[in-house]
Amino acid sequence: MIAGHLQEKRGYYYIVLNYSVKENDKSVRKTKWIATGLEVKGNKKKAEAMLQESRKSFVPASTAENKDAQLFADFLISWLEIVRPNIAIQTYSSYSYMAKSIVSPYFRKKRILLRDIHAKDIQEFYTLRMSEGVTANTVIHYHAIIRKSLKYAMKMGMIPNNPADSVERPKKQPFVGSFYEVEELNRLLPLIKDPHMRLAVSLSAFYGLRRSEVIGLGWDAINFEKKTITICRTAHEYVLDGKLYRSIENKTKNKASLRTLPLVSDFERILLQRKAEQEEQRKLCGNCYKTEHLGFVMVNELGELMKPNYLSHGFTYLLKKHKLRQIRFHDLRHTCASLLIAEGVPIKDIQEWLGHSTYSTTADIYAHLQYKSKISVANVMSNTGIALQSQIAANPT
Repeated sequence: MIAGHLQEKRGYYYIVLNYSVKENDKSVRKTKWIATGLEVKGNKKKAEAMLQESRKSFVPASTAENKDAQLFADFLISWLEIVRPNIAIQTYSSYSYMAKSIVSPYFRKKRILLRDIHAKDIQEFYTLRMSEGVTANTVIHYHAIIRKSLKYAMKMGMIPNNPADSVERPKKQPFVGSFYEVEELNRLLPLIKDPHMRLAVSLSAFYGLRRSEVIGLGWDAINFEKKTITICRTAHEYVLDGKLYRSIENKTKNKASLRTLPLVSDFERILLQRKAEQEEQRKLCGNCYKTEHLGFVMVNELGELMKPNYLSHGFTYLLKKHKLRQIRFHDLRHTCASLLIAEGVPIKDIQEWLGHSTYSTTADIYAHLQYKSKISVANVMSNTGIALQSQIAANPT
């Protein structure tokens, strides 16, 4: 690992790496400055972490390369640490996995320099991955990382333009969500013996909550006097450098996801019963009861918060066990939307109920389910006077 330290400049931290290379059979000392993008105030620990990562990943230029000859693979890893403080930890986890496990190893093997990378190089990478069975949507994620990193390199004056802008990325595959009919849902619910799983399924199917919103639901978000439920907190799991982490955030996926919904009487009774059971379980367990997540709804008998993956895998196992049609836990959210659409609820109201950021998001996902509106259009067309009967009479079968 090469030497390095942090340097303050105009209120920002910079990483300064010191290393030596061979030039004309002589060892020459070199210095590499890397912008962290972090303000000095309040960011010392983050800057130190970036320094350590840069010291590990930086590869000095060889004797045949000049001082600007940095491999694109190395630049990509250093860029990850630069953007880390400014993105959600789940996003960083996803970026880190794709960059370190897939994108960087490919370009490192090719020994492509940052200054020499072309659209053709990137296009060949996408073509190869898709020939190996990777989906178009996954390649689009690769493209996002590559394009953003090269945009930063261009901003820093390291390259004259962004070659990723000239690449033909694959078209996004359309998403069609699966869902249960009312009869299927009513058949499922009595089969769920675990009260925590049953409550989670009910919340997602009725209120259209995301998995993270179900697990992040706290008692402070339920107002039994005003009869409201406020969706304001989320719980996540993510993998970083091979380790599983969990995070709870006092925010939702987007601004529109922060929403207050009516607490209907059936759910009021269910939640009040759940609250009473939770308090009784805490008394029975005494000091063994976990108090870290005391204010959360989705905790087990020992006070442990339900794990997101347990909810997803447990739901899949439940359907297999009872030989029910397979859908994902997230498809319960689509079930909620499909039931609302079947009852003629306007898309705008469904958007607000589900917490979608835009009307178009809801319309794009669920437009194919608006069968009632299609019946109305068919009736209008039938009343236009088109002489279909005469066609039948003229061409009897």
